[in-house]
Amino acid sequence: MVLFVITVRMIKRMVGVRKLNKGCPEEYPISLIVNGYEIAIFQLTKLDLEDWVYGYLYSEGIITHLSDIKSIHVEEEQGIIRVELSTPIQIEAFFQKKKHYTAGCGRGVTFFSMTDVKSFQPIDANVHYQLSYLMQKRVEFSKLTPLYLQTGGMHAACIVERNGQITVREDIGRHNAVDKIIGHCLRNGLNSEELVIMTTGRISYEMLSKVAKFGFPVALSRTAATKQAVQLAKFLQIELIGYVRGKMSIPYTSFGRVTNDVISNKK
Repeated sequence: MVLFVITVRMIKRMVGVRKLNKGCPEEYPISLIVNGYEIAIFQLTKLDLEDWVYGYLYSEGIITHLSDIKSIHVEEEQGIIRVELSTPIQIEAFFQKKKHYTAGCGRGVTFFSMTDVKSFQPIDANVHYQLSYLMQKRVEFSKLTPLYLQTGGMHAACIVERNGQITVREDIGRHNAVDKIIGHCLRNGLNSEELVIMTTGRISYEMLSKVAKFGFPVALSRTAATKQAVQLAKFLQIELIGYVRGKMSIPYTSFGRVTNDVISNKK
């Protein structure tokens, strides 16, 4: 005879699981076609797709300004996004670059290698934040993620503006969420030097490349950064902080932009 002992903690966990089972996160295969050429098929959440288009094409160096995009047509039922650029794309040279598939859920693709990213301009931004303030914003961020709260299986990225305003984008893929928030910044003419980016997902080298390409001086995550991402952050002078949870955090780099005023910083 096996005796099962159910503790109060176990009951709370089971109740929590039932709450999360209200819905499942959704992902859709969507083909991105630029000037008639299919770039790739991406797994995406069908929200803020135009933001994603601008953010992804900018992050990959296909566009440099809003005016580079002539039109965007989202054919949601067919799973197709058609983009017409105002200038011809050098598609042969573009596809000669190697594809690098992103790690994690919501599989994506980047055409930037580690060597490419090292050619980006180092960040030179004279901004300063208190760690306690950023931790407070991290808590606010977590409450502004309805898809995650409904399903428990989504990623999100946000920007914090100098006035404290937070804008959030969610997606099944952590890199897609970052592309969406970059697209929002581009479409609203926001100055990267005055923004902090936060993400729920692991920061790998391709995630760090997106941060660097747009020029965010400070990046935070509720989880880890990879060794390659930390190396790039040091090289490109990006303030990178991981495991921002409660009073805990791990500063991977330090360029004087964030002051630790929290008593219990790291365990």
